[in-house]
Amino acid sequence: MSVTFANAAALFAAMTLLALVPSVSVLAVSARAASSGFRHGVCVTLGIIAGDTVFIVLAIFGLHLLAAALGDAFVFIQYLGGAYLVWLGIRLWRSGATAAAEQKTADVSAWSSFMTGLLITLGDQKAILFYLGFFPAFMDLKALTVLDVLIVIAIAAVAVGGVKLGYAYAASRAGALVGARVGRTLNIAAAWVMIVVGAVVIARA
Repeated sequence: MSVTFANAAALFAAMTLLALVPSVSVLAVSARAASSGFRHGVCVTLGIIAGDTVFIVLAIFGLHLLAAALGDAFVFIQYLGGAYLVWLGIRLWRSGATAAAEQKTADVSAWSSFMTGLLITLGDQKAILFYLGFFPAFMDLKALTVLDVLIVIAIAAVAVGGVKLGYAYAASRAGALVGARVGRTLNIAAAWVMIVVGAVVIARA
């Protein structure tokens, strides 16, 4: 095995610290959890983990030139992710006049929340640079076994997922403690956050 306890612990610490830093994904998880509840924050988190898993697998199998090789494809993914977030934000803003409970059930689906997290991650250059650039510092990618790969994916899921779920829980509790009128205002504010986040993703492309 290439993954030892020491480098696994170091990788876990590095990924946890990276996940704690305020970012586009943190804003997306918090905004969706605050406006639609903890369950949707979980769905966004699962999408982020799915995107992370894609990059982990690609990095482990030696695709260090992925960004350069795909070129325009990655730009397209970033534009797609940003446009999708802007669309979700506009949709949420237009529904801001409805009751918060009605908006949760009618206007937001678990699938859209999952796709939000997935597209944000796939279009995040920092994720590409981290997985393709920093993994070799923690382990020998050429020596990894199938078990090693599963361990690395589990480390990412626990480190990144745990932090994002913490943000989602905090945001959802804040949303649950406010009244209906304030809840509608929070929905509109969250919609603008989504639109700004989408614009940031597009600008990065």
